[in-house]
Amino acid sequence: MKLLCLLIVIVLLAALFIAWRPGFNFRAQKPADYAGLGPVFDPKRHLNGVMDSEGVIYGPDGRVASRFVARMEGQWEGTSGTLREEFTYAKGGTQLREWALELQADGTIRATAPDVIGDGKGVLSGPTLSLSYRIRLDEDAGGHVLDVTDWLYLMENGTIMNRSQMRKFGVTVAELIATMRPSASVAEIGKDDEEGGS
Repeated sequence: MKLLCLLIVIVLLAALFIAWRPGFNFRAQKPADYAGLGPVFDPKRHLNGVMDSEGVIYGPDGRVASRFVARMEGQWEGTSGTLREEFTYAKGGTQLREWALELQADGTIRATAPDVIGDGKGVLSGPTLSLSYRIRLDEDAGGHVLDVTDWLYLMENGTIMNRSQMRKFGVTVAELIATMRPSASVAEIGKDDEEGGS
């Protein structure tokens, strides 16, 4: 009887460890979890125009390893789009990435970029866009190849919350949290134009 109780306690502790392990809950979510919810994420609308972004990157120990601000610009022609990202890091240094995006007939998105190996695959569902891909880091960052899972969550005011995890050999080595929203400077120009024309 004591042995059985001990085994039950061990199983429960193991289940709690797995459930609370960093990254486990994040990886458990699926696009179907958000089906039917709103507002509906439309890449041609919500990843279009000039956007401002700021974020933090956490290292494997849970501490902030890097902070950044970014200017992004999305452009679409039919089902084909580009998303240009210009990152400026708090410790110095910049990074450019330009995504080529293609909306597929089945509702998925094909995504490519120069530092992405092969094609990334995105899935739209309700207010979310999930994207999985493999990325090769710059040589000055070690040149490692990481498996990345991005989740973009559209908020009611049009802001997008981005949470990403980067893994190597199945182990989470970094996590990114960022916001993306229409650029304040573009919004101010539009406001000034409206006021000037009235």
